Amino acid sequence: MAADTASVARALIGARLIRRLPGWEPDAGVALAGRIVETEAYLPLVDPACHGYRGPTKRNESIFSRPGFAYVYFIYGNHYCLNVTTEAPGIGGAVLIRAIEPSAGIECMRRRRGRHVPTAALGSGPGNLCRAMGIDLRCNGADFRCGDLVIRPSSGEPPATSMGPRIGLKVAARWPLRYFDAASSSVSPFRKSLTRRPPNADG
Repeated sequence: MAADTASVARALIGARLIRRLPGWEPDAGVALAGRIVETEAYLPLVDPACHGYRGPTKRNESIFSRPGFAYVYFIYGNHYCLNVTTEAPGIGGAVLIRAIEPSAGIECMRRRRGRHVPTAALGSGPGNLCRAMGIDLRCNGADFRCGDLVIRPSSGEPPATSMGPRIGLKVAARWPLRYFDAASSSVSPFRKSLTRRPPNADG
């Protein structure tokens, strides 16, 4: 069911992202997992930074699918970004998963990122997250409820969530639509930039 995109971005903090590596990948069958600690909302219809703002194209068609599916895109000729679709079919809105705190398959993640990378940094930043978990365009359109790429709700108390402006944008950059667990060392280094707690933040 569709839900307010900003609310989904906040609610995803603390949820678990799980990626079971498919047969064509090294370490096939291994489950990689991490707690989501940073997200960004990209709003439907009104947000010029949202990929759905100007309507459907071949590249962005997945953002217009049903809520709860993966929208993956390639950016800067360098890395992939993983998003969760949030709005009703035909309306483009999504949440970018910016960072995870690794919890399973850490050695597999390290082989993808490099032995020198600290555990906390393996999934910090959207490109690093996708590289660590083997996420690419073959994951585009995946149903997060089942399959090799899923999101599971948090089983414990939700973390205190902070918010701030989104990162790396040329338009609508100051909109406070980035949500994160400020207590996590896996949040991107930008976490201290103009951050504040939402008026109804827990904790």
